[in-house]
Formats: sequence, C-alpha cells, structure tokens
Amino acid sequence: MTSDLSVFELRRNALGRLVYTGADGVAHEGITPVRAFPLSAPDEGLSLVATTGQELAWLPRLSEVPQPARQLLEQELAGREFMPVIRRLLSVSTFSTPSTWTVDTDRGPATLVLKVEEDIRRLPQRGHLLITSGHGIVFLVPDLTALDRHSKRLLERFL
Repeated sequence: MTSDLSVFELRRNALGRLVYTGADGVAHEGITPVRAFPLSAPDEGLSLVATTGQELAWLPRLSEVPQPARQLLEQELAGREFMPVIRRLLSVSTFSTPSTWTVDTDRGPATLVLKVEEDIRRLPQRGHLLITSGHGIVFLVPDLTALDRHSKRLLERFL
C-alpha cells in the first residue's frame, strides 16, 4: 500500500496522539509510525499503522513527506526509538554471563545486565553492534573501531 503524499493529513489530537486522515476522509486516531529499516536505512520505508495493527499508509521516503507532517512523524519516531549510544565501557562485573556492565552513553552513565552473549548482535554495517540489556533496552555501538582501547578490550571478551 503506497500513499499519495499530497492526499493525507497528519495532526495531533487534544491528547497528543497522532491522527491520520487518508484520501477516503476517514480519521484514524493513535496511529504509530514504524520504520522498515530503522538502522540501515532510516529515511526509507515508513509504515503508518492503526491501533488494530493494520497498515494505513506506506511512505517510501520520510524526506519526501511535506512539512509539518514530517516533523510530527520525526517527533513520534524519536520518542519510540530510544536507543542510547555507548561511548565507553567503564567496567564489567565478570567475563561470563550474566554480567553487569557500567557504560558511558550519549545520554549519560548507565548500568546494564548482559544476560547471554547472544544479546550482542553485529549489524551489516562494519563495526556496528546492538547490545540488548536484561531490561530490554537496546544500546548501539555505532563504530567499534572508534571506542577507546579499554572499551575494546572489555568488549572483545564477549565477541
């Protein structure tokens, strides 16, 4: 389902929820924007999904969505896609799992529990890692080679 970008309206209701009105004139409250490829191609492929799980619209490129609808989508996505970026690994409690890690992120210091080594996933982009904490928060290491020597040594024990 592809949407004609000129025939839909996107706004917030009084409760701050997104409301999508398509070419058919039907308003859908509480829609959720979902990126098809949030890490590898964040601008390509965005689905607008109803509360029932039905896809209401497919937007090939976020950059082609006219303002202010694009701004509303970007705000909503930013709230949903909370993913702290790890800048440094300060310490790990043990080199086996489960292990408690103390890290420095772009959002400040954090402590995470690595339950199993499989919670560290390599992404197709060279040097990218996703680390999922025991609480379900996903941390990003955008460039393994950019980490300091101490951080690399700690991380290499788990890779």
